[in-house]
Amino acid sequence: MKGCFETVDASEKIFVIGDIHGCLDMLNRLLEKVPWRPGRDTLIFIGDYIDRGKDPKEVVDLIVSLQKGFPHVHCLKGNHEGMLLDYLLGVNRDVYLANQGHTTLRSYSMVSEQSAEGKILPEHMEFFHSLKPYLEVGDYYFVHAGFRPGTAIHCQCEEDLLWIREPFISTPYDFGRKVIFGHTPFVEPLVMKNKIGIDTGAVFGNKLTCIELPHQRFYSVRA
Repeated sequence: MKGCFETVDASEKIFVIGDIHGCLDMLNRLLEKVPWRPGRDTLIFIGDYIDRGKDPKEVVDLIVSLQKGFPHVHCLKGNHEGMLLDYLLGVNRDVYLANQGHTTLRSYSMVSEQSAEGKILPEHMEFFHSLKPYLEVGDYYFVHAGFRPGTAIHCQCEEDLLWIREPFISTPYDFGRKVIFGHTPFVEPLVMKNKIGIDTGAVFGNKLTCIELPHQRFYSVRA
């Protein structure tokens, strides 16, 4: 799979926000807290903007507005966005609903399992289709779930990028760059030599976390 590459000056900062899952209030509070300088710093969202929480549509609204208003805002594809796109194609609908996709359908007023994508705003559909499988920026890879150890980055399959837990989580494998990822929730960020996990279970009553790079500072807000 081909990646999406960008070069960021070493003097600039990178801010990466973990899995949001429709938690709009927490996202607003976190954005107020982090010292992100729009237009100067890179802001990356790690995926899973929708499902489970109460405001998935509004979260997407906010992120789309950030992308429109400022350069250097990048969004990765999470497994929940992948499931939504499958659902809209009539694929694995039971899987999506079992993963609380009904919260997103309700947010878009799609009350029927047979609803078509016409209920979703065109700019939101464009957003979902534009999400990147992973990013390479400077000394880092950014991906929703992780990579399969021993497989070249450009040969990784999308299922792993969106869904993998083990053997990725525990491996000491050197991927060539430090991997910043979400998907697997931890009480506190997982910090290892080769990877940092920043999903801290916002929608499960814990925290929404942002990491600032390269200084490796963490910012968070509680549910």
